[in-house]
Amino acid sequence: MSAVEMGARQREISVSEFFTKNRHLLGFDNPRKALLTCVKEAVDNALDAAEEAGILPDVLVNVEVAAANGAPPPASQATRFRVTVIDNGPGIVRQQIPPIFAKLLYGSKFHRLRMSRGQQGIGISAAGMYAQLTTGKPVQITSRTGARAAAHYFEVQIDTKKNEPRIFENKKINWEHQRGTQVALEIDGRYQKGRASVDEYLEQVAIANPHVQLVYRTPEGETREYPRTIQELPPQPKEIKPHPYGIEFGILLRMLHDTKSHTLAGFLAAEFSRVSSAVSQEICGTAKLSPNAKPRSIHGADAEALYKAIQSTKIMAPPSNCISPIGEKAILHGLYKQIKGDFYTAVTRPPAVYRGNPFIIEAGLAFGGGPDQAARTAE
Repeated sequence: MSAVEMGARQREISVSEFFTKNRHLLGFDNPRKALLTCVKEAVDNALDAAEEAGILPDVLVNVEVAAANGAPPPASQATRFRVTVIDNGPGIVRQQIPPIFAKLLYGSKFHRLRMSRGQQGIGISAAGMYAQLTTGKPVQITSRTGARAAAHYFEVQIDTKKNEPRIFENKKINWEHQRGTQVALEIDGRYQKGRASVDEYLEQVAIANPHVQLVYRTPEGETREYPRTIQELPPQPKEIKPHPYGIEFGILLRMLHDTKSHTLAGFLAAEFSRVSSAVSQEICGTAKLSPNAKPRSIHGADAEALYKAIQSTKIMAPPSNCISPIGEKAILHGLYKQIKGDFYTAVTRPPAVYRGNPFIIEAGLAFGGGPDQAARTAE
């Protein structure tokens, strides 16, 4: 084969095409994990939306066996499920519904430095892509932004070659909920109880989020209710600028090129967290660069000197208000609600920083009253 022939075969691959062939990277390794991943992505979206709008979340999760032909099989033998999640959040404006649910890497959280369950703009659209691959069924979305607004119903899939939404249905409907969003997916999956199951995941959601009212209808027809035990939302995390210790050299080069600041000192003070005018002057002095230099003129050896100067300068740790701890009181509420025990305790450690990124470790313990159980929640 000649170089010309080989060159003619080259083409760009869309992100949707890539993940279609590598869905295991998104948590769809096997049918059991795929069912859990779809539930988790929809629940994460519901909780994030309600909390960001200052609404105490009410979430309904319904997982039912989808009948292909005739009567549906028992849940333990079923291979196809319909997952429906309904929330009481702020709803989604009509124009944003198709890209949110049918375009990978589309979202509002990726460029913000603050804690949230979802970050990349992949989760719920990837769940829709999995439904599309395994059952061919579109994602069904109903959303309403208020009692006086119309409810909009969509059926969408991803055009994997273009990573753009394909809209099959778009209409106004009557919906009993005054506000919120409902998403429904039909997928191939497998339902099992025990470790790493949908049942266990939702129980852990209830423990870690005692401000949430959660209703779960299992594939076996059982309804499990996890009532709200605390009537206040966690503190809203604040958005912060990147901390100098957390950036890599290539990111610094890009920021120098993209900044609107006219001077190097102004760039450092404006673009980074905890960099005051005095600290920016110190960094410039250590790097032997003029504070009045144009940021776009900094490259090569000068850029390397600037990067090393940033790392060697003593800079205050980033603020921790970009993260929202559960809190000892809320952890105890969650444990009391879900786990029988003779002794309960909880602790929230002081904030710490790794590579410029703040984090908090929290732990809760319920001792006695039943078999050992360990759960880990990361946000």
